[in-house]
Amino acid sequence: MRKALLLYNPHSGRRRRRRLADVETVLAVLRAAGVEASAAATQAASGTADQVRQAIADGCDTMFACGGDGTIHDVLQGLVGTNVALGIIPLGTANSLAHDLGLPCTSTDAARAALNANPRRIAVGRIEYTDFAGKPASRYFTVAVGIGVDAELFYKLNPTAKRHLGMAAYVAKATYLWMTHRMENFEVEVADPASRVQVSQLLAVRIRDFGGVLRELAPGASLERDDFRAVFFRTRSRIAYLRYVMRGIFGTQWTVPGIQLAHCSSVTCKDPQVNAGARSRIFVEADGELLGTLPASIAMVPDALTLLVPKR
Repeated sequence: MRKALLLYNPHSGRRRRRRLADVETVLAVLRAAGVEASAAATQAASGTADQVRQAIADGCDTMFACGGDGTIHDVLQGLVGTNVALGIIPLGTANSLAHDLGLPCTSTDAARAALNANPRRIAVGRIEYTDFAGKPASRYFTVAVGIGVDAELFYKLNPTAKRHLGMAAYVAKATYLWMTHRMENFEVEVADPASRVQVSQLLAVRIRDFGGVLRELAPGASLERDDFRAVFFRTRSRIAYLRYVMRGIFGTQWTVPGIQLAHCSSVTCKDPQVNAGARSRIFVEADGELLGTLPASIAMVPDALTLLVPKR
């Protein structure tokens, strides 16, 4: 690590007043180790990718995402396909990827862990979807994609409540949706082995440990694999949804009727109830960022990213 840029989201997490202090702490650790380090606030999602590309053109060999999974997601868009390393300073609300990597919680310790980390090449996911203007779009992801009820949560989650209440806001809104949301089926085509299923929810998961109460949301998922762990909710039973969440909370190996898991390299999702020219109301999210609606397709991009993984 010779030259690094820290990109921080000034609106991420619940400790926004300490954001600059956290970033300054990381800068001090890196500079003390001889790294030429600077920092900048992230712009909009597309603007952050441009910031990353400009930093690479200026000679940066390491990019730090200082925030939560959403900040990592934005930085990722400019890094895929390069040899520039991604480091993470967990300053967000959920910090799922940081939990999975076993990163320290404090900014100082996370910076020190990055200095001694092992650079590892990993695959990333890529989702093509329909944006809210009705146009085709695509994004890369590292944590998970959710289509259906999961994405509905991010569509209806109040940003102010998220900033003030953190994970409690997610839990409250998820509980409300579990009790009230009318689940709609959509069609999923799996490439290998070829099959077609009707589901009310699809998760495409890349990490094992989400941290917090969820922990292992999709057993068998791993960043070390070149595929994703698909969770097919082939049911609209609210009890089945609850049992699956409880399975993750308690770390059990329950088999929930109507919910199946499989390793997949690509899937395509369509809303069969939408006629030509109409818009789907089934939402799509990636890494906790609301993206758009169906139709959508998910695939893997192997050997796509250099990730700084702390030594265990």
